[in-house]
Parts: sequence; C-alpha cells; structure tokens
Amino acid sequence: MNCRPSRFLLNLGAGLSPLLVGLVWWGAPSATTVQDDAAATSEFSRASIGVVVSDVARSVDFYTKALGFKEVPGFSVPGEFCRKAGLTDGHALTVRVLMLGEGDGATRLKLMNVPKAGPAPAKLDFVHSQLGLSYITLHVKNSRGAVSRLKKAGGTLISKGIVPIDPSNPEGVCLSVLRDPDGNIVELVGPRG
Repeated sequence: MNCRPSRFLLNLGAGLSPLLVGLVWWGAPSATTVQDDAAATSEFSRASIGVVVSDVARSVDFYTKALGFKEVPGFSVPGEFCRKAGLTDGHALTVRVLMLGEGDGATRLKLMNVPKAGPAPAKLDFVHSQLGLSYITLHVKNSRGAVSRLKKAGGTLISKGIVPIDPSNPEGVCLSVLRDPDGNIVELVGPRG
C-alpha cells in the first residue's frame, strides 16, 4: 500500500482562520481527488458554527469576555422558514453572531437558544464521547492568560493544567482543554505565556 502522507488542513474561513477544525493525514491523493478538492475549495468561501445554548446572554458574555470574540449584528429567522428549510420543527430562531478575527475570512460563531424546544445538553465527557462536532480549537498568544480568563468567566479546566505538546520544551506550544458554561469543549493551543 502506498502510504506517502499528504496533509489536508480543513479550516473555517478563507486563509488560516483562528478556529481550526482538524488536521487529517491520508494516503497519497489521486489526480481526481486533487481536482475534486480544488473544485470544492472554489465553491466555498467561509464557514460559521451554530451552537444552541441554554442561556444566550451568558454564552455571549463568556465568548466575548473570555475568548475575545466580538459581537456583530445578528439576525432572526421566522419559524415557518425554519420548518421549510429543515432548521427546526417550526421554532423561530434569534441568532447572536460573534466574530473572531477580521474581514470576510473571520471565524463566526452563531449562538441561539430555543427554550420551548427543550434541547438536551450534549454528553461530552471527552471529544470522542459522541458523534458530531465535539469541540472548537482556538489558537492563543498566551495560554496562562487565556486559561485564567476562561476560568473567571465560568469555564472549567478539564486538562491537567497547561500541557506542553513537547515535554522537553515546557515553555513552547501548549494545549489546554476547558468547558464553556454549557459543557462544550474549548481547546486552546499556544505558548505557555
């Protein structure tokens, strides 16, 4: 089997967004795969992540004050449109939009609450606990400062502190994993600071 590794970096937004979804290693791509990837890349310009939360004001406060997102104009979607589009079973949506970065390629987080629908909280003990989107990764300039802000804003540290990716360089790039107020997993990657 040919195992020449090639790298496929899936990121949100044009260019390298601060919110990276994943890094996947595959075998050598065929010419068709490369053409398909190029066609797909040209069809998409950016992505936003929608998150249903229990208390939208609390979540906006957490993501803006602790993580540095800034709120931009949001929007509402009528219930009948949501039903026709397959978004909800007829519940209207009021969406508050947060942005990390600047310009068209910035990462956007869409926060919404649907109180009458009674959504069940996610059961995310670990990133592999259930299928679907499990966590967001934010690249930070100072891990100590970011972890401190997150804890003050109601986040819960679940990693054993700020963990160096290379144990021989404890001041180098580190990883920290926390939970937001609804239990969603937030991964921080950056220097210890």
